[in-house]
Amino acid sequence: MTIGLFIPCYVDQFYPKAAIATLELLEKQGLQVVYPFNQTCCGQPMANSGFAHLTQGCNNLFMQNFKDVDYIVSPSGSCVLHIKDHLHAENAADEPVAHHIRKRIYELTEFLTDILKIENLKARFPYKVGMHQSCHGQRGLKISQMSELVAEPFSKPEKLLRMVEDLELIELSRKDECCGFGGTFCVTEEAISAKMGKDRVKDHLEHGAEFITGADMSCLMHLEGILRRQKSKVQVKHIAEILNSYA
Repeated sequence: MTIGLFIPCYVDQFYPKAAIATLELLEKQGLQVVYPFNQTCCGQPMANSGFAHLTQGCNNLFMQNFKDVDYIVSPSGSCVLHIKDHLHAENAADEPVAHHIRKRIYELTEFLTDILKIENLKARFPYKVGMHQSCHGQRGLKISQMSELVAEPFSKPEKLLRMVEDLELIELSRKDECCGFGGTFCVTEEAISAKMGKDRVKDHLEHGAEFITGADMSCLMHLEGILRRQKSKVQVKHIAEILNSYA
């Protein structure tokens, strides 16, 4: 199968190591991966701010870039959910292309778990790691169970992390609590966002985390900013980097 690698703009600009790790991880599974060089922002920031009607240019470019691949994989649950929920064609004749993309786009951990059905990984990461369950992935893509539901718990990212040799996955007191990033929410509601982020960081620190990981680099960027201001030695690392690690 041919995989189209969708790298969100903030990952491309600020966290390229997460993108490289995603590429290498997919290639290790024997997949042919292509990266459309013309890709830009998917339009999520505009949609989150109430301007989804202005994202058609982003939609058109996304369709042009990814119309010919079997699957689209991205290391960002929020961007994937945006495409699943908001990608539509400008013309009715092109809507089958949009429909194909909406059904074939996956966040990295759900692709590894649900499509490739990975059962083992050759990775080693000898550290205590806290897993942050981002809201878009958990409540939108359903890559982990919500604690308020009376249902069997599951977490696709945690399942993959437990395959990593010498990694100690710590337990958190409030494992699916929002970090407060929320895209443009962290700009419009700065004080609330910062307090929520500090609470999330505190939970990880109290349980001895050496690294905080997750499937959305945007949430990790928010937590990283708080850790730096607190002069903490705890680091953030996208889950792709850990699953691709031989530390």
